[in-house]
Amino acid sequence: MRPDWDSYFMKIAAAVSERSTCDRALVGCVLVLDKRILTTGFNGSPAGQEHCDEAGHLIVDGHCVRTIHAETNAIIQAALHGVSTRGSTCYVTHLPCINCTKALINAGITRIVYGEAYRIDENAMAFLQAAEIEVIQHHNGMAEIPGQ
Repeated sequence: MRPDWDSYFMKIAAAVSERSTCDRALVGCVLVLDKRILTTGFNGSPAGQEHCDEAGHLIVDGHCVRTIHAETNAIIQAALHGVSTRGSTCYVTHLPCINCTKALINAGITRIVYGEAYRIDENAMAFLQAAEIEVIQHHNGMAEIPGQ
């Protein structure tokens, strides 16, 4: 059976996550506009730097700071290649953290579809609501709007 668009792009985000180099959370992100992929990103170290799977984790206050998050990497790829993300949907394997949330808001993302609620940050959720960004949790072909 042919998957719906959200399921299709979430499967691609899951495939992108396989490139992640920080095994604390293998995260993949796909930015999509008009059913076309703009960019992808996965969590990993800055270009040319050692990755967690090579050098180990660099833990500060319980977080690995060696890596750039998948959503941020997808936004950076768009910037590097002159691709506007305004009005696009972010498909991501994990609910964005507060820093990625702020970056997605400023990148003009209008919709976020995520798989796993790794951590729910109430401030991030408030920012998304204030920015009127649609947020949908996607489970194996089933979608739900958090809090409803």
